[in-house]
Amino acid sequence: MFDPTAFDNMKVIIEGALYDLDLSGDIVITDRNDIVNLAKMSRSFEISFRLADGSVSTKLELKSKLVNLAAELLPNSLPEQFAGSYVRLQFFLEHAEILSEFQTIESIFFTIWGEKRKIIQSVEYNPLNKPRKIKNVITIDFERIINEEQMDDLMEMTEFMVTTLEHLQAFVDDRKKGVKE
Repeated sequence: MFDPTAFDNMKVIIEGALYDLDLSGDIVITDRNDIVNLAKMSRSFEISFRLADGSVSTKLELKSKLVNLAAELLPNSLPEQFAGSYVRLQFFLEHAEILSEFQTIESIFFTIWGEKRKIIQSVEYNPLNKPRKIKNVITIDFERIINEEQMDDLMEMTEFMVTTLEHLQAFVDDRKKGVKE
């Protein structure tokens, strides 16, 4: 009988948790990709969503390289520590290009995810637009392999993602109110 890989098992857990939230109306799943790269013998799964009434979105990426699969299927050839997948989260929102707004966003992430987590903000914008409104892409890279022993952490991660969306959406909504007033 086929024994699913750690990647498959983690993907199913993440999908199940997020589709449950989608069915309950808490979030709206906006995109999903399940990719097998035959040139590199790797797999990736991406799922994007936002709050049901929100504009801020997020994407969870789960990736497994050939070395990760080989460590799992051929345990005598590679150390077990290579078995598993990489997880990366990204959050997307638009706001003005003001230093204090970037600092507020960083504070939101440190409060929810902890100050030891690697959090990177990068900016995309059209240089011809005035006034400049930027797209901020905030990335959380766990920089380590996640394995099946951390399934509970993956479930908790989806809750943290929703909490982060709620805080970021409140931040965006507050800025919009400030502009109108």
